[in-house]
Amino acid sequence: MGNDATSPYTIEFCDAFDWMAARQPDSIQAIVTDPPYGLKEYSEVEKQKLRAGRGGVWRIPPSFDGCKRSPVPRFTVLDQAELSALRAFFARFAVAAMRLLVPGGHIFIATNPLLSHLVYMPLMEAGFEKRGEIIRLVQTLRGGDRPKNAHAEFAHVSVMPRSGWEPWGLFRKPCEGRVQDNLRKWKTGGLRRISADQPFSDVVLSSPTRADERSVAPHPSLKPQRFMRQIVRASLPLGSE
Repeated sequence: MGNDATSPYTIEFCDAFDWMAARQPDSIQAIVTDPPYGLKEYSEVEKQKLRAGRGGVWRIPPSFDGCKRSPVPRFTVLDQAELSALRAFFARFAVAAMRLLVPGGHIFIATNPLLSHLVYMPLMEAGFEKRGEIIRLVQTLRGGDRPKNAHAEFAHVSVMPRSGWEPWGLFRKPCEGRVQDNLRKWKTGGLRRISADQPFSDVVLSSPTRADERSVAPHPSLKPQRFMRQIVRASLPLGSE
């Protein structure tokens, strides 16, 4: 719910699928989302392991120079049944989003290199057009680890690359006719340019989320406001600020 009657936004505290089902078809212009992934890491059992600082799906990185790093989920531990459940989750989301978005409406959806195919395929199967990926250049603690319980024996080996980027899938509900016709009727179908001379880019320099932002919203995968402002602005329909 919004803060007051003049608020330009509302905050809903509910199940997102319930909220989407209650909306009218063709009623919103864009979706920018960082959805849950493993459907496991935020279970009560895994959250207890996270609080304890050991075990489970969460990787607890070491402190460095007095800085305590944020934990990251290890998606490599998901089994085949959990991966299938993840794909089914995004298939359900894709159908709901297709109904809700206006023609030409975009989805910006956060993912990661290990699981992006389980997100992208259900969206395309639901009828969305893949319009590329937004590459958030950011140095994280994902990857780069030596073999578990054999760090000394294989000191010069990493089991996967150290991640230096985060992919965001970009999808569009098909336009009605030409893009220009869709823009006139639905106010969307393209991405808002940064300026008349500079288009929105698919590579965005970023940094990890700052501590003061985490203090306001202490979520394990919180995205930095500076990055979010850029992609949200790109998705805005004509006539919006």
